Parts: sequence; structure tokens; C-alpha cells
Amino acid sequence: MSKQHLVQWLDDHKDQFVDMAKKIWETPEIAFNENFASQEQQSLLEANGFSIITNVGDLPTAFVAEFGTGHPIIGILGEYDALPGLSQTVGVVKEEVHTNGPGHGCGHNLLGTAGVAAVIALKNHFEADPIVGTIRYYGCPAEEVLSGKTFMARAGAFNDLDCALSWHPGTANMVSNFRTSALTSVEFFFTGRTAHAATAHLGRSALDAVELMNIGANYLREHVIDGTRIHYTITNGGIAPNIVPDKASTWYFLRGANRVQVDALFERVIKIAKGAALMTETEVSFEIKAGAYDFNVNDTLNQLMFKQREDVGPLQFTKKDHAFAEALVQTLDPTSRENSQRMLALLGIHENTLLPTEFISYKTLGGSIGGSSDLGDVSWITPVGQVGTTCSAVGIPLHTWQATASFGSPIGFKGMIHAAKIIALSAYELLVDGKEVLEQAKAEFLQSTKGNAYIPAIPSDTKAPVLV
Repeated sequence: MSKQHLVQWLDDHKDQFVDMAKKIWETPEIAFNENFASQEQQSLLEANGFSIITNVGDLPTAFVAEFGTGHPIIGILGEYDALPGLSQTVGVVKEEVHTNGPGHGCGHNLLGTAGVAAVIALKNHFEADPIVGTIRYYGCPAEEVLSGKTFMARAGAFNDLDCALSWHPGTANMVSNFRTSALTSVEFFFTGRTAHAATAHLGRSALDAVELMNIGANYLREHVIDGTRIHYTITNGGIAPNIVPDKASTWYFLRGANRVQVDALFERVIKIAKGAALMTETEVSFEIKAGAYDFNVNDTLNQLMFKQREDVGPLQFTKKDHAFAEALVQTLDPTSRENSQRMLALLGIHENTLLPTEFISYKTLGGSIGGSSDLGDVSWITPVGQVGTTCSAVGIPLHTWQATASFGSPIGFKGMIHAAKIIALSAYELLVDGKEVLEQAKAEFLQSTKGNAYIPAIPSDTKAPVLV
């Protein structure tokens, strides 16, 4: 059997995976609560003969599905959490399905389903032509809060992998030759003494401490490494203006080019928090919610995935798809499409279309992108290859209502099946004749990590905020 049998199998069975992606899109669930999506995927994988391990990393919606024996062990990574407040119909007018409800504005309904499709295709293929090796699908929750894979990694879920493959919906077909930012998500809690506002001298305002801390953090911005980012929001500012608040809190995202930079920044922010507490005679504590690593690029695996475009063939869209894309883009700020096209041109994509079909590979532009992902944690444990495919129009940013509409449309589903083919064919090569590629990928991994062992950035006693 050849790789073309895998491509054909995915074409012949695409409807069941489109149906799954559509159901998950129609039932959006936020981080750590993805019960429908997790069970939907587990049920199909179990029906196809996969063994399932649940509650991975003490996360009820995390699981691992496996078939085969021995090495190499190839991991396929999937996600399925949605974003709060991005409920949207598949339309070109902003229209919520549920008021203030969640929606798949990052395309994780597609991301996980493509992984499921790829591993089921591989299992059906290798039942007829057995080989030595293991394929695993990882059902990973809570990527949007940057911690699902971190909890799984802390539990050792990825330790014995020879490599892992992943993808992400986007506005072009490309290998992911860029680093993401490392991140620490941390909430600071201040405790003071309440009082009537008319006798405020008797109180000790926790809100004053929060505001002083945020001012201090803003002054810190001048004295951090270029590319560092400090984001915050006040999560508790008190109850009423005439009550001196004895409880207040502020939630920070701290980003940097790598884990070392973010850890150093975190230590400085802690000092600012302690200073604010000292000035207001309050007490301060903090809780680390997430600690993601920067994504460690593995060019060897990326080039393997890029090569599969030759067997997969081009991605194709209809006139109806293009019309839908054009109408959605018209709802954007006029600069969004221009900026996106400029960036794609820098990366080597020169198609004059809203829905690029060519598959490109490019060298890293240098530095890291501003966003973060818990996929970074996995990439510091084992080599990871990643691609993106066209699932929405050029100019449509992730985490918008336009993205939600795209990822529930035929455009998103076509990009998803394209990604499933790339992943399945890449894993096929690694299992059938991938010894040399794996050795090269591991050598590149050791060079990029400089032999440093992965240490989770979340404390050992931190528990995920799951509903019991």
C-alpha cells in the first residue's frame, strides 16, 4: 500500500470528520470543560480499535489514544477548547448563536479533528500492512489558557515520544518555522482592612495596592528586554465606592523570547507587588496559572511535512468559498488585509487571492512572534513538527467573530482535511522508513535545547481549575 491510499482514504471518509468538526463547532466549550469534544473524539477512536487512557495529568478532558507497539512512537497533538465571548453563526454579519457564549475563534474544532482523522487513517492502513511502531493521538484541553499540555507534560505524558506532529488553522499553507513567546500567567491577591470610605484612614485598601502594582509594572516597561510583553487586568476591584476594599486582585501575562527571560521578568514583577503591599500596609500572595515555554522549531520535521505537499496535491476552493471569504474580509478594518498580505509576502506567499493554495516553506525571520502556546512545552521534551493550512481568508485574525465563522464553514473543513493528509503522510514516512529523519530531528533537538532538561514552569502543587 502507498501514501496515495492514505490520501484516498481520507477523501473517501472526509464526511465523518467534517461532521465531527461541525458538531464540536456547534458545541463550543471553554478550557478544562471540553466534555463533549473529548468524549466525541474518544468514542470514535475507541470504535476504531484504539486503546484509550483518560484523565491524563489529572485533567478529566485530557486523553491519549494509541495503537501499535514499540518504537518509533509518533505523537499527533490535538486541541478542542473554544474561546469565551466568540459565539457566531456561519455568516458575514456579526450574529451570536448564544449571547456572550463561547465560540471556536481559534479553530480548535478543526485542529483536533484533523489529528483524529490522521491517526484513524494510519491505523486502517497499517492493519493491512503491519509495521513496528506506535501512533498516539493526544487529546489536549485548555490550550487557550496555555496550560493543558503543561499539566500533561508535568505528568510525563510526552516523555517517551520519538517526535510529535501538529498543525494550526490559519490563512496560508506553510510550515511553522517561527518561535512563539514563553509565558507566565499569574494572579496577585492583595489583602487589606475594610472600612467605611468616610473613615478611610482606618482601612488599608487592597485596591490601592493593585493600582500601585500596575503603575510600577508600567514603569518597568522601559527597563525590560526588547520583545518582552506585560499584560494585566484587574480581576477584583472591590464592591462599592464607599467601602475600602480589603480584597483585590490583578492578573498578569508575562511574555518573553524564552523561559529564562520570562522567569527573570517574573522575579522583578514579584518585587513590585511586594513594594505595593509595603506602601499600602497590605499583604500579597500570588498563584501561577500557566507557564508555557517558547516553541522550539525543528526544521527537520518541518521539511518532512513540507515534502508531503507533493503527494497531497493542492488545496482547492470553490467560487462560493471565495465569495464568502470576500464578504467576510469586507467586515474587517481596511488595514487588516493589507497588513496580512504584506506579512505573507515576507514569508514568500505571493498569490493574489484571499485563499492561498500554494504550500510554502521559509526560513525563520528571526526573533519570536508575540503569541504563546503550550505546544512550546512539548517542543522542549521531544522534536515537534508543525504546519498551518488555509482555513480562513487573508486578513482575518484569530480570536475574532470572523474567524469563528470561517472555522465553521467549508473553507475551514477543507483546510482541516488538507492538514490531516499532511500529518498522516508525514507519520507514515516516519514509521515506514524514518530512522534517518528521526536521528536528524533528534540531533537538531539536542543542539537547540543545548541538552537542558525540560522543567515545568508551573509548581508541582498547582492544580488545574477543573470542575469536580
